[in-house]
Amino acid sequence: MILYGGKTYESSEQNRLLSELKEKIPQILSEKTLTPDVVIDAVVHLRADLLEGKFDDLLSSLPEEMVSTYKKQAVALLSEEHLNMKLETELGNTEEYITDPVEGFSRIKVRKMPLGVLFHISAGNMDFLPAYSLAEGLMTGNINIVKLPSADEGLSLKLILKLIEYRPELKDFIYVFDTPSTDIQGMRQMAELCNAISVWGSDMAIEAVRGLAPTGVKIIEWGQKLGFCYVSKLSEVRDADAELEGLAKHIAATKQLLCSSCQVIFIDTTDMDEVRSFAERFLPVLEKAANANASTEIGIRARDTLISYTQRIKAYLGEEEINTGVLRGRGVSVIPSSDSNLELSPMMCNVLVKPLPRDEMAGMLYRSRYYLQTAGLICPAEDRAVITEILLKGGLIRVTKATNMSAYFPGECHDGEYALSRYMRTVNIEM
Repeated sequence: MILYGGKTYESSEQNRLLSELKEKIPQILSEKTLTPDVVIDAVVHLRADLLEGKFDDLLSSLPEEMVSTYKKQAVALLSEEHLNMKLETELGNTEEYITDPVEGFSRIKVRKMPLGVLFHISAGNMDFLPAYSLAEGLMTGNINIVKLPSADEGLSLKLILKLIEYRPELKDFIYVFDTPSTDIQGMRQMAELCNAISVWGSDMAIEAVRGLAPTGVKIIEWGQKLGFCYVSKLSEVRDADAELEGLAKHIAATKQLLCSSCQVIFIDTTDMDEVRSFAERFLPVLEKAANANASTEIGIRARDTLISYTQRIKAYLGEEEINTGVLRGRGVSVIPSSDSNLELSPMMCNVLVKPLPRDEMAGMLYRSRYYLQTAGLICPAEDRAVITEILLKGGLIRVTKATNMSAYFPGECHDGEYALSRYMRTVNIEM
């Protein structure tokens, strides 16, 4: 299904609509302006309807506890106050100004403006990501072309239609296509219409986008990241059991599908006996959390099982080293490994545990520098500042409590940058 100019069309209309859009874009850019207050008003209406239960039918396929979490987040994150704070935090003062005079030079007028046309290519590992990315593009006044991920199943399109229903003037700035990633020609057509491509996804997805993007198009990468937890001096940690329970709940709730999810638990040691001892202690904690977060929805359970068993089949086929020391529980596993590399786990509550003494942490971080984002930290309170500084200097963007690795914090950046500032340009006009 395609959303074009506020109306829906069959996917077979893609080529015709893209050709028409090529002629339409210059007219919109020259004649129309989208201000943040229009977008914020639409989002606030969406928030109100969400809290009143008007979208419960759209959310029925999601686990009940996940729906509850989304509604709690919507109360704060979709409020007018928060959205205005986001604008101020990420863009600063957007008022036009004139530079101070410098003898022998002209003064200039300085203004922030949209890039023009954004092409959003969203990943499917996070609910509502296409709508979220679109909202950021709209708040910066851009025309937005959105390619939906195959896993979206129409949820984002329905939410976007609601935004247009609340504020019809948004329709000229929103164009949504359900183009499969295998349709290279269709994606190239979209890329040729834009000023910038905002791409979320794996290394392979980003490389593919680089290959189809015309020369001069700005590529805004939100690439694959790998989160980890660092555990130091656990015996000295106050309420260590609660800390481990929090980490287990995080792993069970995210299924390790997010960039911020814990893939590896590093232990501050060189002793593999300590690593195995931790694994044995953590296994029942993880099993309990996984059982508490298990979905009763058959589709979700099937997806989780397939992803988990795919990793095991790869091992049996020799594509990955078979680890004979794996500790398995009901629907979970803890996998001790003697190397100190950050890598993707089998996911779905199957977590790697590795040794990493503190004095070797900088080397691991440098080797993993392209994939760093979030680290959860379990350590004595007096060591937290020191370890945090090592992590930040090594390239981490977020350091949190283990239980909050995938939590959202109002005012936070994404991968070290503010999205809204990347979606705008600064222009100068000689006075």
